[in-house]
Amino acid sequence: MTPLKKTLRNDTVRRVLCWIGAQYIRLVHATGRWTVVGGDIPRRFREDGKPFIVCFWHGRLLMMGYCWDCRLPFYMLISRHPDGQIIARTIGHFGFDTVGGSTTHGGAAALRTLVRTLKAGGYVGMTPDGPRGPRMRAGDGAVTVARLSGAPIIPATYGISRRRVLGTWDRFVLALPFGRGVLVWGDPIHVDRGADADALETARRQVEDRLNAITAEADRLCGCTPVEPAPVAGEPAP
Repeated sequence: MTPLKKTLRNDTVRRVLCWIGAQYIRLVHATGRWTVVGGDIPRRFREDGKPFIVCFWHGRLLMMGYCWDCRLPFYMLISRHPDGQIIARTIGHFGFDTVGGSTTHGGAAALRTLVRTLKAGGYVGMTPDGPRGPRMRAGDGAVTVARLSGAPIIPATYGISRRRVLGTWDRFVLALPFGRGVLVWGDPIHVDRGADADALETARRQVEDRLNAITAEADRLCGCTPVEPAPVAGEPAP
């Protein structure tokens, strides 16, 4: 293990870095000019007391805390990997709870917890391409939770005019201060409790397509070139 990695594994160092990260997110939001597109979609569900699943791409994690009313219970599915725990601690500064797990580690237990949360009236958030991709390609975790809980999936994303797109697997969008930002919500996706494999695949594609559509829209609204999804087999690289 390199000295840097060893330092980053130190609990005190992690705690400080997560606090700094949370302050940076607050700075970006406070200095930006933000608008919301489609905000009436989740508002209707919240006003009726109906839980739902918020889905957004891993590369858009940074500012998504500001899509939510922190007075309502919200649980994010976060990987148990050390990097995931940094995310968990950072969003904890915004009042969010987390459920540890992913599609590869602790997935079944985590999905059961999310289903129980939704049935109890809570709200959950998931990154359907996390924790390791491929970028902007949805796995089946969110549609499985939707089928078991009866709660719809609502896609959400953000874009900002001042940003850096990192060379990470998810093309993480690092928002910069003093930008023009937009939070975009998409139409809900419902998954029938009796959905078979074909219906689940159709729903999974809907999640992927709608998330990619609103993410591209958010980038265009901010005057940025849209980030492209990872290519699938048989398609040319972007």
